[in-house]
Amino acid sequence: MDRRGQKLRFTAVAVLVVLALTGFSTGRGHGHGSHHSGGGGGCSSSGQDHDSSSSSGSSGGTYRDYDDDDDYDSDDYTDGTSGGGSSSTSATLQDASVELIGCATPSEAYATVEVTNPNASGGYFTVTVDFLDAGSGTVEERSTDAYVGGNDTATVQVDLSGPAAAARVDHCDPEPSAPAR
Repeated sequence: MDRRGQKLRFTAVAVLVVLALTGFSTGRGHGHGSHHSGGGGGCSSSGQDHDSSSSSGSSGGTYRDYDDDDDYDSDDYTDGTSGGGSSSTSATLQDASVELIGCATPSEAYATVEVTNPNASGGYFTVTVDFLDAGSGTVEERSTDAYVGGNDTATVQVDLSGPAAAARVDHCDPEPSAPAR
C-alpha cells in the first residue's frame, strides 16, 4: 500500500477519534458550551434539544435560543439569580418639559431654560431653542444635550454661534419638550 493512502487513513481515523472523544460538540448549541450542563451535545447527547427553545445552564440559568442558527446573544441568557431577563439601561424615558428663563442679549450669546425631568431616573435630554429676530425670522436654531436627574429640574444654557448672532436676536422660542436621547 502506498504512503499517501496510509496518511489519509490515519488522518480519517484521527478525526473520528477526536470527534468521538468530544461528543460531536459541533452540533446545535455551538458557542453555548459553557452554558449547558451535561455532555458535549453530540448526535445522541441528551443535552442537545432540537424540539425546545430553552435549555438549562450550568449555573441554574436558562438560555433561550429564539432562532435555529448558532448565534449567542448575551441578552437571551439569564444567570438564574436575577429572576428574569437582563435589564435594559436604555429604558424609554418621557420627554422633559422646557421653560424659557432668559433669552440672548448682545452681551450674552445664549438662552437660559429650565428643563424638568418627569421620570424617576435621570437621563440626557435634547433641548432646542429657536433664536428669532424682530420679525420672528429664525436667526439660529440651536440644540444642546443636558443631563437632568430623576424627578429634578436643571437650568440649561443653549449657546448661539457667537455675539454677531446674539446682536440680531429679539426673542427666543424653546421647544416645549426635550426628548430623551
